[in-house]
Amino acid sequence: MFKDADILTAIVTPFDDQNHIDFDALETLTNHLLETGSHGFIIGGTTGETPNLTHDEKIELYTKFGKIVNGRVPVIAGTGSNNTLQTTELTKEVGQIEGIDMALVVVPYYNKPNQRGMIAHFTTVADASPIPVAIYNIPGRTGVTMANETVVKLAQHPNIQAVKQCTSLEDLEFLVEHTPDDFMVYTGEDAQALPGIAIGAKGVVSVAAHVYGQDMRQMLDAFYAGNTVLAGKLQRRLTPKMQALFLYPSPSPVKAVLTAQGYQVGGCRLPILPLNKAERATLAKALDLNEDALENKGSLAELGVNHD
Repeated sequence: MFKDADILTAIVTPFDDQNHIDFDALETLTNHLLETGSHGFIIGGTTGETPNLTHDEKIELYTKFGKIVNGRVPVIAGTGSNNTLQTTELTKEVGQIEGIDMALVVVPYYNKPNQRGMIAHFTTVADASPIPVAIYNIPGRTGVTMANETVVKLAQHPNIQAVKQCTSLEDLEFLVEHTPDDFMVYTGEDAQALPGIAIGAKGVVSVAAHVYGQDMRQMLDAFYAGNTVLAGKLQRRLTPKMQALFLYPSPSPVKAVLTAQGYQVGGCRLPILPLNKAERATLAKALDLNEDALENKGSLAELGVNHD
């Protein structure tokens, strides 16, 4: 099912005015993303504000999202935490939901396990999970780095089938070279989309695809067709915009842009705040827009890269 899954969008969780999950908005956004280049999704990841969702909200979100996607592309659902028992139980529960193909399990944060502890954590979860597991290495958020050798060891587990790696291109190269051929290595950094795939990674878990999906799709399709000049040009033009979407705590920037495009994604849950006026102006400038471009809902009918 992951054969063509090169762009997995880490989809935001839309909220309504009462701060409840807005499932109608989620369906509208999902269909838009499928039409603009996404070949899969991560639901309930960092961008989906999963730390701020209750257990029951996660189960409802994943159940309804599975129905929205309806098998059109693969879906990975976030089940990880820094509590091995709770992670195991949630992964078992989520693994029974129709339409969820894989569980995303983050390196335990805050308690900072060593490499042996990480191996024990992921092995325990994978042994109990009814669906395959993707391990999520993001030291900037967890406070500890999973070593390349640890990923390679875990990749031997028959139920650990992917990694989302948020480190360097050199690490991606090592993992592609030393893990089994059927183990899927994804970069979690948008700016590594093209170089990551060029060195053999499966694809990118993307935030920027919410906004620049068509451009990213064109970039990768050009690369596959051998047009490396166009692919490189698009990546170079996209990279500063991809980086701009992380000027402020995510997902507040991408939600601000989506709102200006007319998608009713709402704000963020505390402790993440929506952008204020000054922050919206700074973000707009970084995206090569007028300073007031992000002020009104639906003010941006289209946002993309100049392909000249």
